[in-house]
Amino acid sequence: MQGVVKVYDPANGFGVIATDDGTEVYLRPGALSGIIFPTLRQGQRIVFATTPEDEKVYAHTVRIGSDGY
Repeated sequence: MQGVVKVYDPANGFGVIATDDGTEVYLRPGALSGIIFPTLRQGQRIVFATTPEDEKVYAHTVRIGSDGY
């Protein structure tokens, strides 16, 4: 799945991604583990997988730039 970072707080690791179909997916601390530069900026395009949990959808396996393609 692909989307754009809507909000990301590097201090606590939480964020929101707007997917290509307009839905919102949430990031939680640890979702960026395993990537070279574990931070995001608003408007950045990312690739990720999702998991539904407690009536929300959470992103995991986040990839940025060349890591995602």
